[in-house]
Amino acid sequence: NNMGNMSYCRFENTARDLGDCLDAIENGQTNDLSAYETSGLRDLLDYCEAILEYKEEIYEKINE
Repeated sequence: NNMGNMSYCRFENTARDLGDCLDAIENGQTNDLSAYETSGLRDLLDYCEAILEYKEEIYEKINE
């Protein structure tokens, strides 16, 4: 089941992609972004802030 595999790797794949985005931000690669990419960057920040609201629950899950 391909969808099951995709779901199974969701956090691992997203963490890798998020790391790539962080590298780009740290390296100043946010200049001259298209409107689509600027919107994506805004969404990324919103998602990161929302995820941080679950920080304690995430730590609990990690430390189980």
